[in-house]
Amino acid sequence: MKEKLDYTARAQHFAAKYPMLTHLSIQINFWIAANILLAIIFHLHEKSISYSLGFNYDSKLWPVILIAIILGTIYGLALGLSDHFLDKRVFRQKPLGKIIFVKTLISFLVLTLVCSFLRYVLFDYFIYPQMRKTYATNFILDPRSWEYFFNTLLIYYLFMTLVINFINQVNKKYGPGILVPLLLGKYKNPREEERIFMFMDLQSSTATAESLGHLKYSAFIRDSFMDINQLLFKFNAEIYQYVGDEIVLTWRINDGLKNFACVRFFFACEKRFEERAQYYLQQYGFLPNFKAGLHMGKVTVVEIGEIKRDIAYHGDTLNTASRIQSVCNEHKRKFLVSEYLLEKIQLNQNFETKQLGMVQLKGKTSKVGIASVDERQLQ
Repeated sequence: MKEKLDYTARAQHFAAKYPMLTHLSIQINFWIAANILLAIIFHLHEKSISYSLGFNYDSKLWPVILIAIILGTIYGLALGLSDHFLDKRVFRQKPLGKIIFVKTLISFLVLTLVCSFLRYVLFDYFIYPQMRKTYATNFILDPRSWEYFFNTLLIYYLFMTLVINFINQVNKKYGPGILVPLLLGKYKNPREEERIFMFMDLQSSTATAESLGHLKYSAFIRDSFMDINQLLFKFNAEIYQYVGDEIVLTWRINDGLKNFACVRFFFACEKRFEERAQYYLQQYGFLPNFKAGLHMGKVTVVEIGEIKRDIAYHGDTLNTASRIQSVCNEHKRKFLVSEYLLEKIQLNQNFETKQLGMVQLKGKTSKVGIASVDERQLQ
C-alpha cells in the first residue's frame, strides 16, 4: 500500500529521525529570517535618513544580509542547543514560570554576546573602515548610538522570541509539520484519511486511584504518559488525545504497518516501564499496566472549535478501536487487534496471535473479528 507523503508526513519523519536537528533547524531558520527582516528595515531606514539629511551614502544591502545570516545562525544555534538540552534534562518537572524566566535570561545573555560580536568584530574590522572611506577620514561614531541599537535589538528579539515560542508550543500540541497546514487552512473542511488508531487504557485504574490518592495517582499517570511519549518518534506514532487515564495514538498507514511499528509500540511501552521499575516501585509501589485495542480504517479529519481549537478525527474506525480495547478484560487479554488490521500487517514469527472470532462490540450492529497479540519470548 503506497502512500504519498505530504509536507506534514515528511516533517514528522524528519523529526522522528533527527529530533535535535529538527529543533535546531527551526530555531536557526526562524532567526535567520527574523534577522534578514530586521536588516531590510534598518537598510531602508538608513536610506531614508541619508536622503533626508543630504548624505550621498550608497550602501549595499547584501553585506547586511550576510551579517544577518551569520548572526541568525549563531543566535539560533545557541538558543536551540540550550533549549533542547534544558527541556530534556532540566525543565521536565519545572513550573512554566521558572522555564520562561530562565529562557529569557539565556536569550538576554546570548543577545549581549551577539551584539558584542557585531560591535567589536564585524563593525570594527569590516563596517567601520568602509564608513570612514565613504564619509570622512575623521568619522567618529557616537557610543550612545550603540545603546539605541542594542535597545532596538532587545525589543525586537524579545518580540520574536514570543513568536518562536508560539511556534514551538504549536509543534508540541499538534506535532511537527502541522503549523503550516493550519495556517493554510488545510483542515478547515473535513478531509478523508486512512489511519491506524490505538486506545491504551490503564488497567485497574479505580483500585490504583484509591490506593494512591488522587494527587499521587495524577503524578503516576503523568509519569506513565511521559515514558510513553519517549517512544513516539522511534515508532512514528502521534498522540491524538489524552482522556483521563487513557491515551489515544494514531499512525499513518505506511508508518504504522512498516516493521510492525503500531504493534511493536505497545510492547516497547511495557519494556520501558520494566526498565523504570525501580523508580515506579519506589514512588508508587507498582508498575503501570496498560491494555490496548488497535484498529485501522478511514476517518475524517477537521479543525473544530472556536474558543479552543483542535484537530479532530471522526468515524467508525475510532469507535471500533475503542470498543476493542474495552473487551480486553472480558477476554483476559492485554492487547487486542482487529482481524482487518492483522490481514494488512501480516505479523512475523516474533509475535503470537490467537483468534478470538467474531465479537459483538457494544454499539456495533455487526460483529468484528478480533485477535490477541503477544510478543514471543526469545529462548
